[in-house]
Amino acid sequence: SGKFDLSISQIGLAAMIYTFAASLTQPLFGMLADYLKGRWLAAISVAWTGTFYALAAFAPSYPLLVATLTVGALGSGAFHPVGMVNAASAGGKYPTTATSIFFLLGQSGLALGPMSAGLLLQYLDITMGLPLLALTVIPAVVMMAMYLRHPQTIASQETDSPTQEVSSAAQHSAPEGSSLTVRMPQRSTIVFVAFVAVVALRAATVQSLATLLPKYFSDLGYTSGAYGVMIGIFAFAGALGTFLGGYLGDRVNRRLTIFASTLLSVPFAFLLLRVEGPLFYVVAAAAGALLNVPHSILIIMAQRLLPKREGMIGGAVLGFMFASGAAMAWLASGLADIVGLPLVLSVITFLPIGAAVSALVLPSTRRPVTTYQSAPAAAD
Repeated sequence: SGKFDLSISQIGLAAMIYTFAASLTQPLFGMLADYLKGRWLAAISVAWTGTFYALAAFAPSYPLLVATLTVGALGSGAFHPVGMVNAASAGGKYPTTATSIFFLLGQSGLALGPMSAGLLLQYLDITMGLPLLALTVIPAVVMMAMYLRHPQTIASQETDSPTQEVSSAAQHSAPEGSSLTVRMPQRSTIVFVAFVAVVALRAATVQSLATLLPKYFSDLGYTSGAYGVMIGIFAFAGALGTFLGGYLGDRVNRRLTIFASTLLSVPFAFLLLRVEGPLFYVVAAAAGALLNVPHSILIIMAQRLLPKREGMIGGAVLGFMFASGAAMAWLASGLADIVGLPLVLSVITFLPIGAAVSALVLPSTRRPVTTYQSAPAAAD
């Protein structure tokens, strides 16, 4: 914000436009990945993003800066669906764990970004700092070009989607005249709405904090290097939380995992704005980890609905996560210009309560149920 002297709302608007470009294109790139089965798309997408990140440093105006970053965001939109499908496929019977490793490494990069960028920009001009950061993608591009050249092979699913299983079981085991087929659409609608609420509220909290905390700490007098490390701790803990969520999602009750983690994140997120010194890093780590535990679980839940279109559905859900979070961050930044950033951030930290309540409606099993009886099954 220093180069163009941007307001809070301008920062939020730029972040929203960038995220929309990266997120809303993900279902399209996911369909392309499902059709072509081409893992080579990953290398091209990372090279594309790195190139435009480097060019953004030389943008002479705010509109051109946003335009350059938006075009570069298309690379992110192409990379994630391919990465998610390959990660889940490589995981075998533990797809959530494998997907969480994919996000662990990605979010670790997001954590290192603020740290390295803050330190670089503290000592170097932005026209030197950003291109240097962009050069770090070269090893990744080379490795993907070498090892991800061939089309992916999707292993056959152990089971069909939950919807297909329930429908098939209903046809074979439901008594004549049973109301099961009437109640299923109602239940499906409720679960869908709850799923959307969990995704949107959690994403809104994470994205708003990630977008606005740098400005918040800058206003408090912290240097870019100092608050870069502070935000980096929050982001890196989020990466570890994503991995933990993936591990738990393959082994314990998914619904309770999402409920407990989102609810427990609230006090830590609130204290994030009110503590300093060594205690801040403890609170930031707890808040970041707990907020990100549901991430991989939600992706795998959605992908199981359309096993043969995992790229598309994974891209759609991840895209919705990014888009809803970016929209909320933009709204929050606009409100912050009116009522103040501390108040807005304080309110945002309570959004996970709504996500936790909504999570109680989600499926509790870690795998789709494969057998059904005419008598009601016992709850988990």
